[in-house]
Amino acid sequence: MRVQEGVKSNVLGSEYPGSNGSNRSARYFLGHIWIDARQVKMELSESIAHKNGRQRKPMVSNSDMGERESKLEVEDDEEGLLPNSDGQMKASHGIKGELGNVALLLFLYVLQGIPLGLAGSIPLIMQSKSVSYKDQAYFSFVFWPFSLKLFWAPLVDSLYLRQFGRRKSWLVPTQYLLGLFMLYLSVSVDAMLQTDGQRGPDVITLTAVFFMLAFLAATQDIAVDGWALTMLSRENVGYASTCNSVGQTAGYFLGNVLFLALESADFCNKYLRFEPQERGIVTLSDFLFFWGIVFMVSTTVVAILKKENIKHHHAKKKPKEETQSVMETYKLLISIIKMPTVFTFCALLLTAKIGFSAADAVTGLKLVEAGVPKEQLALLAVPMVPLQILLPVVISKYTAGPRPLDVFYKAFPFRLLIGLEYALLVWWTPSVRQEEGFPVYYYAVVLLSYAVHQVALYSMYVACMAFHAKVSDPMIGGTYMTLLNTVTNLGGNWPSTLALWLVDPLTFKECQGAPGQTCGSVEEAGLCVREGGTCVTTLDGYYVESVVCVLFGLCWWIFFGKKMKRLQEESPSAWHCRVAK
Repeated sequence: MRVQEGVKSNVLGSEYPGSNGSNRSARYFLGHIWIDARQVKMELSESIAHKNGRQRKPMVSNSDMGERESKLEVEDDEEGLLPNSDGQMKASHGIKGELGNVALLLFLYVLQGIPLGLAGSIPLIMQSKSVSYKDQAYFSFVFWPFSLKLFWAPLVDSLYLRQFGRRKSWLVPTQYLLGLFMLYLSVSVDAMLQTDGQRGPDVITLTAVFFMLAFLAATQDIAVDGWALTMLSRENVGYASTCNSVGQTAGYFLGNVLFLALESADFCNKYLRFEPQERGIVTLSDFLFFWGIVFMVSTTVVAILKKENIKHHHAKKKPKEETQSVMETYKLLISIIKMPTVFTFCALLLTAKIGFSAADAVTGLKLVEAGVPKEQLALLAVPMVPLQILLPVVISKYTAGPRPLDVFYKAFPFRLLIGLEYALLVWWTPSVRQEEGFPVYYYAVVLLSYAVHQVALYSMYVACMAFHAKVSDPMIGGTYMTLLNTVTNLGGNWPSTLALWLVDPLTFKECQGAPGQTCGSVEEAGLCVREGGTCVTTLDGYYVESVVCVLFGLCWWIFFGKKMKRLQEESPSAWHCRVAK
């Protein structure tokens, strides 16, 4: 089973899973930059082994569970040396002999990033149409599938049509469905986003459709991650992580940053046209139609022309045994969670990011509400790419010792303070706005704020990854680490959804210019306007949330932060799953 988790982030946003989980959350800003957790894990594990004198050896054990895990690991290794489509063994001639396979993997990961980028652009589009934050909370569930893919990954790994191919059995149908969903959206998304009087965008339908897109993209990610192990030789399998990171980042950039820029009439008129027009160069329908066709055509080509290594692949494994292995995986996950140290750590991970939820989930939408062009915010992702690539490498040097969570603990209060700075930035934004837009120095302040936020965010993320690598039972390392990463991602998802949900109830407005009228609901606000009044916000729920979240975060840091640090003092046996003994 190959399930990756990772980080993707956007301007004034936190990580959230996506791919790799991708992870990816005020996900409503900029292009999300994916940091491949497999690469980080490898570097961290090597550093930890070097400093602690501990080497993680191949999984070979005489115990029952050890045998099961060893077989799975050996099976993966053997897959990389299976006969190719011509029945010949793969020869090791460097990367040049496998450029075609690398290009295919890169293309598949790019396709995976497209629907995720589009999903990230929808909240910004909806915010420009003045939808409620409750609606934004509904749509935030779209970003959950990549955090939850652990729960169906064993099925994707075990159930397949042998003659068609283990990975193609899932890759081909999921990509066809992605293409069909995009083609369907190309003719219906305008109606879903249309506002008519009191009727706003059809958020429920949008959420359902884009949730399915994200679910299919997560399933495709599982299949592609697994196929990479057999498509490339053992010598070159490390390039799979590079394809993952570069491909998903490029796909998200195309589906989010590039789309928002080309869809904006203001951006196109200012930078790409000689004569102004009312619309951008592309529309959402056009973009969806184009990529829907790309998905359908490319999937057909892969299904027909690309052969999978199916000879001798699980030749002796019967369907019943595969079903048993799936059940064993789920039982193993439950056994890991029941361990006292793991249960405590998971509880801390699920609550640690509550203090950041208002800043991460709402800030970007508030800036759009204040008039900041969504395409300009999206373009700020470009100069941030080098920083987001270098940060994990630099920070890993400080988390490679025996106490990586010390870095997490030290970065925690700084990230809380950045949340307050975000609130000040939102408060300051309306006063900076000019007739022609926002001055350059304003965007410089936004970019600087985001850069500082990224340092704190990545310090916490890499520290967590290092600790996961340190405590994971080497007998079941893949399953163990993936479970911890899943919990980490969920710990960012649910507070962000809740923060969006609570903005409206915590916001108070009054009707000015129409005596006797109130603005407590959408209907009351409409009546206020019809009576000649205006709804004026007297207390913005975002500021209430920002203060409450920071106070909660400080309490968590004081009372539970040290408890998390003390987990580093537990003996290795406290983290080892007894089922694996």
